[in-house]
Amino acid sequence: MPQFSDSINLLRKLTFRRAWNAGKVLSSYYISKFSKKPVQWGLPISVAFEPTTSCNLRCPECPSGLRAFTRPTGMLQQDFFRSTVDQLYRDIFYLIFYFQGEPYLNPSFLDMVKYASEKKIYTATSTNAHYLTDANAKRTVESGLDRLIISIDGTTQDVYEQYRVGGQLEKVLAGARNMVKWKKECKSRTPYIIFQFLVVKPNEHQIEAARALATEIGVDDIWYKTAQVYDYENDPHQLIPSIDKFSRYKRDKKGAMRPKNSLNNHCWRAWHAPVITWDGLVVPCCFDKDAQHRLGDLKQRSFKEVWNEPAYRDFRANLLQSRANIDICANCSEGTKVWG
Repeated sequence: MPQFSDSINLLRKLTFRRAWNAGKVLSSYYISKFSKKPVQWGLPISVAFEPTTSCNLRCPECPSGLRAFTRPTGMLQQDFFRSTVDQLYRDIFYLIFYFQGEPYLNPSFLDMVKYASEKKIYTATSTNAHYLTDANAKRTVESGLDRLIISIDGTTQDVYEQYRVGGQLEKVLAGARNMVKWKKECKSRTPYIIFQFLVVKPNEHQIEAARALATEIGVDDIWYKTAQVYDYENDPHQLIPSIDKFSRYKRDKKGAMRPKNSLNNHCWRAWHAPVITWDGLVVPCCFDKDAQHRLGDLKQRSFKEVWNEPAYRDFRANLLQSRANIDICANCSEGTKVWG
């Protein structure tokens, strides 16, 4: 039932104009997929904004955690965010406040959530929950945030810190409890609170314990996520789980580790869900973590111009011809399904 309520909340954001736009985007995707020629109608259905590239943790598969970006570190500015949302809010209905970094490190983060919520856009974010103090939890509920994903990759400190390097599990659990408390205090249906458990080898024995912990604290749901591992060809690997259903990788006939995804030459994300970096660059999806495929700069051009200009059309055309030859797609297990 809780997940049903979240879906209903999402559907409440769907105006006639947004539904018409979604229909155009979906139609153009399928025409492109079957004709092998890029066609793009409408504006995105979903957009991700990057609140910051900064992070307090040092997770081993994250360029933010590893401090491995070649691009600058910085904070999304309110004025730029608002001007961009003003261009898009009539057509998009899903806005993700996450790309790289920890959103709550941006002091204007919740103000930006509130602005998007006032535009009747469904808003979501993902956090390591170290900054969900009592005051921030209350402000989060009051901001109108629709979905809050809390990363909890272990049920004991010794396991949790093997992936969430530098993190404190007690802070995460305290933050989750603060959110549950203030959601009840404010008699709010939102945010829909999710524990996200990234299944890796060190924590795979705690899968059921994580579910029990989610029930005990009172969050709305728990999601298990497979891990993207950059150096997956090494074997044995310290992060790839032994439980096959939670691994993005499998052995081929020669015994080498390979992604399970067949990498068909199409990708729904490239038609409906761009990412905007903190400094205004538009990149094709969340797998382009270092913003190497820069398809436009919103400090110089409007979003609509970027969305329809040759660089974007060329990227979609390359996807339709040979997705496996695009670096960010080669280790991708997502993108071929519509609606997740």
